[in-house]
Amino acid sequence: MRAYDNKIIFAGPVGAGKTTAIGAISDIAPVITDARASDMTLNRKDTTTVALDYGVLMLDESTKVHLYGTPGQERFDFMWDILSQGGIGLILLLDNTRANPVKDLQFFLNAFRDMLKAAPLVIGVTKTDLRATPSIETYAALLEKFDMRPPIFEIDARSREDVKKLVLALLFSIDPGLES
Repeated sequence: MRAYDNKIIFAGPVGAGKTTAIGAISDIAPVITDARASDMTLNRKDTTTVALDYGVLMLDESTKVHLYGTPGQERFDFMWDILSQGGIGLILLLDNTRANPVKDLQFFLNAFRDMLKAAPLVIGVTKTDLRATPSIETYAALLEKFDMRPPIFEIDARSREDVKKLVLALLFSIDPGLES
């Protein structure tokens, strides 16, 4: 595969853990474009991604997966389309402590609907240790209404193993015959 054929997109709202997840799994020092937050984001964190996050995961000696994290703020949505081009799949991170993570799910499904017509989706729900609801079952029931059945995991974005589960689930969605 060519490099752009191995491009995974991480998306989700501000604070869901995209930058952290890429940092946890990248085999290189990640490229991070954080800037001081200057809007409502300050209520959640001090900095925010303004362009992209980038990392690389080496599956073996010759196979790289390029990891691109999108900005979470809607005002940077033009970057979502740019970064999604050539993506083989979408990892959507949802922050369970946000006011309405189910609404976030619906919003991002709509925002990435063109990509999701041709690429698989995996969902990682973060911060379930801080707020247990909505449950994985609630997310699955909503997705079922859209005739979608992606893998959904509770994850800690700081954990390499948890993020690796997301990436492997996405890769297995593309090619069930892959070896772990």
